[in-house]
Amino acid sequence: MLSVAEIEHLTVQYPDVKALDDVSFTVEKGDFLGIIGPNGAGKSTLFAAMLGLNTKYKGIIRFFGQDIRKSKDYLKEIGYVPQKPIFEKNFPATVNDVVKMSLRQESNVDKIDEILQQLWIHELSQKRIGELSGGQQQRVFIAKALVNSPKILILDEPVTGIDQQSIELFYSILRELNAKQKITIIWSSHDLDAVNQLANHVACLNRTLFFHGESDAFFENDELVKQYSEASMQEHMHNH
Repeated sequence: MLSVAEIEHLTVQYPDVKALDDVSFTVEKGDFLGIIGPNGAGKSTLFAAMLGLNTKYKGIIRFFGQDIRKSKDYLKEIGYVPQKPIFEKNFPATVNDVVKMSLRQESNVDKIDEILQQLWIHELSQKRIGELSGGQQQRVFIAKALVNSPKILILDEPVTGIDQQSIELFYSILRELNAKQKITIIWSSHDLDAVNQLANHVACLNRTLFFHGESDAFFENDELVKQYSEASMQEHMHNH
């Protein structure tokens, strides 16, 4: 298989804490990788480094075989969906406007309609983004990430604060993007059941890489799941 992303010995040190410590893994073309770990595990730090937003790291990050320190061209092939952004009710941009902001070529404007239909939000195209529900807003941000036909979609805990019905629709959309459009997905989540159902590979992160491999190898190993759950519980108690 062809590796689309390679993380080698990635370490991120902040003044008071080592956020990531010697993390290495690869992502193959067509993978659906679920990254799991407690709050403070380093998931957002990992994504910030992968997206070139944090350059103060040790180690090597490659996309499509290219060290990202040497070229930013790889970003054209990546769509990113952050944790749920919050909009003022009166924010003036429409759904169409928000998606169009990401469009790199004006000639591809028809792509907006196509993506909005695919995500079941075409009828909302002229509504203000601030008027939408959390689930609808998040689909708009997937549309924004997809409008330039990326090869990789990176999602950072994208269903935080969204109702269950919207979450189920969201997951079915991700499954289709991966299975039918062959988009490689790298997705962080706290929802172990969803990761078990959707992802073909799992990376279990808690500052260091606790596990990386096929989903079945993780979820069918009671000892691994127990170790992960205990580590998550300890981290939760430490943070409260």
